Amino acid sequence: MVSLKLSSVEARYGRKQVFGEVTTPEIHGGCLTALIGPNAAGKSTLFRRIAGQLGGGGAVSFAGAGREDLRYMPQDSGTSAALSVYEAIVLALKQGQGGWRLDRAELAAIDLVLRTLKIEPLAFTQLAELSGGQRQLVSIAQTLVSRPRLVLMDEPTSALDLYRQFEVLELLRDYARDTGAVVILALHDLNQVLRYCDYALAISPGRLEAVGPTVEVVQPGLIHRLYGIRARLETCSRGYRMMIVDGH
Repeated sequence: MVSLKLSSVEARYGRKQVFGEVTTPEIHGGCLTALIGPNAAGKSTLFRRIAGQLGGGGAVSFAGAGREDLRYMPQDSGTSAALSVYEAIVLALKQGQGGWRLDRAELAAIDLVLRTLKIEPLAFTQLAELSGGQRQLVSIAQTLVSRPRLVLMDEPTSALDLYRQFEVLELLRDYARDTGAVVILALHDLNQVLRYCDYALAISPGRLEAVGPTVEVVQPGLIHRLYGIRARLETCSRGYRMMIVDGH
């Protein structure tokens, strides 16, 4: 089983400390983990620290996988517009490898991710011709095509319509279950968090507020502290919990 653990982790931009002393229990794979918090709380910074793109004290420990198994999808992927969708996915798959020749297994992996995300008709479309939502689906395909065991995604559904948001979250939940991967998603929609994520980390500027099962973390008191809103939880007819916002 793959797991991730943070021990007194700090992050810095130059001499400026963004946060410090973030410690978590082992975050196990096989389910979706949500990273929640208000804007500018440091969610993207924490992802970059875990991915090794930022320095700082403390330790980021992986079990069952190494850093080479980690893929990080930032909110703005900055994907080159000079490529087709297929070429962009090939580029992601061959990252860090010598040569561009694709074997049969790699061709099958590309076909699978195109089919799974329902973007096969876009395979030879130039990235510059895509909508924002389509580009986001391509970024997700680039992230998953190598079947990584550690996945960090910064707001992976932000540019998608409502139907596609649910499709992608179900796909990611199935991916985590099928592969045993640690999959952490930064999400703003707390009802999506409650419905799809079994585990949650909540951060406010400079600190980790809570970590644990989603039903224990996403509670009205914490939401009021993080976002300044009053809310209540109700159980829907299908059995999952839903947050109702009552106001400030």
